[in-house]
Amino acid sequence: MVHPRTLFATLGTATAALGACTPAGEVTEDRGRDAVYEGVQVIRLDDGLVSFSVAMRGAETEADVEAYGRCAAAQYALDEGFGFARQVRTYVTKDGPDWYGDAVYLVSSTLPEGLRTIDAEVAVTECEELGIPTE
Repeated sequence: MVHPRTLFATLGTATAALGACTPAGEVTEDRGRDAVYEGVQVIRLDDGLVSFSVAMRGAETEADVEAYGRCAAAQYALDEGFGFARQVRTYVTKDGPDWYGDAVYLVSSTLPEGLRTIDAEVAVTECEELGIPTE
């Protein structure tokens, strides 16, 4: 169970970061083949607002971690009956060979406004082609 203060802080951070988003980095097929995807934790923050915490080892750049979170968000959107998602914010940290991503996405049944939108069905297909797990 998420403590109410933690939830409030996360929502405040997400709201503050809305205007500061920059385009996500590209992940190409020739990224490191040694990446190990260590799992996703999903927390529903509010109706349509979802937090994804991902962990991986052997990522080459922050873009690899962001892509893992994006793939998880796309699959979640489909699983919950939504067709789209919009990235609110993503933080990436590195500790030795371990990388961690903390992302917040808005999921919806219609294409949301904004620059960092995802067609969930298309994104899941791309994730499969790139070998990035979606769950």
